[in-house]
Amino acid sequence: MRKEKILLNTMIVIFFISIIISHQILSKNETSSMVAYFNKKKSQELFVRQLYERMDKLELDCKTTITLSATGDIMFHTPQVYSAYNSEKKEYNFYPMFQYVKKYIESADIAIGNFETVTAGPEHGIEGYPLFNTPKTVVKALKDVGFDILSTANNHSLDRGKEGIIETIDNIKKYGLENIGTYKKDDREVLIKSIKGIKVGLLSYTYGCNGMERLLSEEELNYMVNIIDEEKIKKDIKKVEEKGADITVVFLHWGNEYQRKPSKNQITLAEKMIRWGADIILGSHPHVIQKSKILQYKGEEKFVIYSMGNFISNQRYETLKNRYTEDGVIVKIQIEKDFYNNKTKIKDIKYIPTWVNRYRKQGKFRYEILPVEEYINGSSTRFNSSVIERMKKSYNHTMKNMDQN
Repeated sequence: MRKEKILLNTMIVIFFISIIISHQILSKNETSSMVAYFNKKKSQELFVRQLYERMDKLELDCKTTITLSATGDIMFHTPQVYSAYNSEKKEYNFYPMFQYVKKYIESADIAIGNFETVTAGPEHGIEGYPLFNTPKTVVKALKDVGFDILSTANNHSLDRGKEGIIETIDNIKKYGLENIGTYKKDDREVLIKSIKGIKVGLLSYTYGCNGMERLLSEEELNYMVNIIDEEKIKKDIKKVEEKGADITVVFLHWGNEYQRKPSKNQITLAEKMIRWGADIILGSHPHVIQKSKILQYKGEEKFVIYSMGNFISNQRYETLKNRYTEDGVIVKIQIEKDFYNNKTKIKDIKYIPTWVNRYRKQGKFRYEILPVEEYINGSSTRFNSSVIERMKKSYNHTMKNMDQN
């Protein structure tokens, strides 16, 4: 519409100049100068075409795009911790588990995942399930892979009590990341990241902490862990909007473990949050993939994925007789802002299905997250047909659940 108005005004100006010239309203010198100016243009048609090109460039310059990448549960069971330990150097190195998906994480403007453990330090005992406590070098590995933000509100947030929350937050900050969902002090602020002029508000909540809430006083629990509470979520979304966020992302630890379909409560809460102002809802906790969906609200597209599955864990067919716990997905969301109209929208959504490979080497299990599409087309000679078949099933199941409207 703006183009048409500019073009119409241009043609009107050209029309009146033609009248001025033909009726000798201007002096001879003035007329000659004006004619000379227009003679420099090859034609009015070329002039208009160039005008269109300039307007197209102007519109393009008024828009910018950023990418948000999100993953599901980042967990470290005892065999994984043992796998990362180097007995000669007496240190833990978790980086190899993530090396094959690094390019998908580090290429994003914002990369976020559910950090479902704590890093309370060896004095609290390094342990896997049921009370997780992972060496702090895992945070360095996540930073090196490209993560920017870790969601720390989940049912294992209090596995090492108040000290565990504080140490975990300190370690996350030490290695240059940020966290959402748990806090050290009663002065928490909502996190808003400004990237390329786009302000993204990020929130995180959990359904609970496995009964470990008893380790905190009521006052401490109220500010240290974001427990799912509808009024609280509604107020926080409003607060994010008031602080100028262009788009609001909510990370939720919810639903039922190992259930491949979202519960009625998940669906209802997602719909409510969309009405309250959430634009993107990212789910974790079920440890299996649940569907994603694009929702229409007031003429705008909103997005929810009820569960992104396990990004890394020891949960698999060999341990649980459940192959779906081996599956995860990296969700890549393009967010575009039109500065001229002050409108921000979800421009595009892509999915990178992942699968956790476990194999034995030098007497212990090794773990690696694989972007399965790179390996199932037959070009890889690294894996035997049995492993390839497992990856194909994983890929097909994950993609079947994406964008179910």
